[in-house]
Amino acid sequence: MSDDMQPLAGIKVIEFTHMVMGPSIGVILADLGADVIKVEPVGGDQTRKLLGSGAGYFPMFNRNKRSICLDLKSVSGLEVAQRLCARADIVIENFRPGTLDRLGLGYAALSKINPGLIHCAAKGFLKGPYENRTALDEVTQMMGGLAYMTGPPGRPLRAGSSVIDITGGMFGVIGILAALERRHRTGTGGEVKCALYETTAFLVGQHMAQMAVTGKAAQPMPVRISAWAIYDVFETKAANEQLFVGVVSDGQWVTFCRAFGLDDLGNDRAFALNNQRVLARDVILPRVQALFAGMDRSDLVAKLETIGLPFAPIVRPDELFDDVHLNQGGGLMDVTIPGGAATRLPGLPIEFDGARAPLRHDIPEAGADGDAILSELGYSADEIAAMAA
Repeated sequence: MSDDMQPLAGIKVIEFTHMVMGPSIGVILADLGADVIKVEPVGGDQTRKLLGSGAGYFPMFNRNKRSICLDLKSVSGLEVAQRLCARADIVIENFRPGTLDRLGLGYAALSKINPGLIHCAAKGFLKGPYENRTALDEVTQMMGGLAYMTGPPGRPLRAGSSVIDITGGMFGVIGILAALERRHRTGTGGEVKCALYETTAFLVGQHMAQMAVTGKAAQPMPVRISAWAIYDVFETKAANEQLFVGVVSDGQWVTFCRAFGLDDLGNDRAFALNNQRVLARDVILPRVQALFAGMDRSDLVAKLETIGLPFAPIVRPDELFDDVHLNQGGGLMDVTIPGGAATRLPGLPIEFDGARAPLRHDIPEAGADGDAILSELGYSADEIAAMAA
């Protein structure tokens, strides 16, 4: 897909962000074709230097962006930032409430010089008693009930990804795109806010609804009463080769029993309907567990794929580097990580006109595009050299 055919081609985005939530908004817009300029402090975004579980944050969420380093506490740095925002369609920020307002880069100030601007603030909380609290992905998973639902009873456990940061960022993008559509009609921009806590509440809303419907609080996922009799992780013949299998309809139940020689179960009218099978899990599951324990996972996968049932081998994230579907389908994007090593990371999980979003800009070094960006703003070569000095 050519650059001018990218869905957000021509849209200019200025990003004042760090960590995951804000950068995830920017990378989605960038992958969709927007020109995203990441404003970093002098010396670069501190996220670049994180160790351990944070080491992958910057490489994953900052491709297809250009980078400029500015000292926003200096007169010249702040002037550059204001010029950038004056020409932008979208500004993204995820700092503590009031930080950019104090610098004159909040929506109230910027909308006066750029009435069409869409300003997206990614925060811990939306309006309410908590809005000035400091939040993290893990904080809101804990206080929003997601950690309770993920771990076994008495052992709250955060999800195995920055799921709230990323999903919160996705809601930010939804808000931005809605504001863009409104601007098409009205000519004016607007202020969008997205937040970690409210995102968590939205994600656990199904469990709140379950309480409203049944009168009973939802149990953590490891001990929940499943909606289906067969919806579990099973051991197979080889050690450490587990397989998830789901049988989620009456038709799939018949197909499953025929394929695996469980005709006595399949022909038993007491198990014909889904809810009957759920109530008979203690009868059905031991039979299936014993059957699968004597089979190779590869044979199970082949049979389940042939008959069209939901299944999934249990794998580690690093095994996805070699996933045949992601590699052949264009799901992994070639990038250069800090330090110069080449790798492949997941691209945006969307196709437009049958094509995946391309890599237009590799992960930038801190400030790598500063001179070019300043030149686009009308600064002379001498002025750029003076600022660099």
